[in-house]
Amino acid sequence: MVRILVCVKQAIDVSQLKVDSATRRLITVDAPKKISDFDKNALEEAIRIREKLGGEVFTVTVGPEDAKTTLREALAMGADKAYLISDPIFENSDTLATSYVLAEAVKKIGPFDLILCGEASIDSFSAQVGPRLAERLRVPLITYVRKLSVEGDAVTAERGLEDCSQTMKAKTPALITVTKEINEPRIPSLMAIMKASKKEIVIWAAADLSIASEKVGEAGSAVQVLTVLAPKMERKKIVIKGETAMETAEKLAKALIQEGVVGR
Repeated sequence: MVRILVCVKQAIDVSQLKVDSATRRLITVDAPKKISDFDKNALEEAIRIREKLGGEVFTVTVGPEDAKTTLREALAMGADKAYLISDPIFENSDTLATSYVLAEAVKKIGPFDLILCGEASIDSFSAQVGPRLAERLRVPLITYVRKLSVEGDAVTAERGLEDCSQTMKAKTPALITVTKEINEPRIPSLMAIMKASKKEIVIWAAADLSIASEKVGEAGSAVQVLTVLAPKMERKKIVIKGETAMETAEKLAKALIQEGVVGR
């Protein structure tokens, strides 16, 4: 039997973000939120391991009070219990501060065999929380995993690199970050959604974990985001003309090659 902890993030659904055309600033007010896509892959993999070997799957997130909705979704997918770490002093925490909060939560939750995280979040895509958490907990780390197996007190992982793949083995407890290639997350059934409403969500504030205020928020962060702007996009307004369709096509092809849009 294995004890698996999955870190999930309530992220803004970037596919539905809108942009203020005048300022190029993102309109995040009332933007829909969901479990970060890669975190769903991590949760799905944890549930599959539990179904094979037995054990428990817990989820934990750092976020505002409304992140309970995200955790209910995780419970509906099959997690046994959820933890919400929420406190106003966590606002504007970067990956360094977030990993500190998660590490303190993991220590209080208790011993684990595996911690699974998505390779990155869909909103910031820094890919730093998992590695920073592993460092704080002093456990082996394997990133970008697309195939995973657990045997006894060891985990074997296949990770995808840019031009090759790599197979690694580590002793548990270990932390694994996964890619979307590892599985296809399940869609919870109506019955599972109903059962999730009865599962426990434990809520802890900073005081419950003895978290120092100077280590979270802007004070405890190494990175401060000043502004986020959508890329500026303007048409070049170039008109391609020719005497015939063939001549027009040839001019268009040359222009695209010159701009580097297509290769020769």
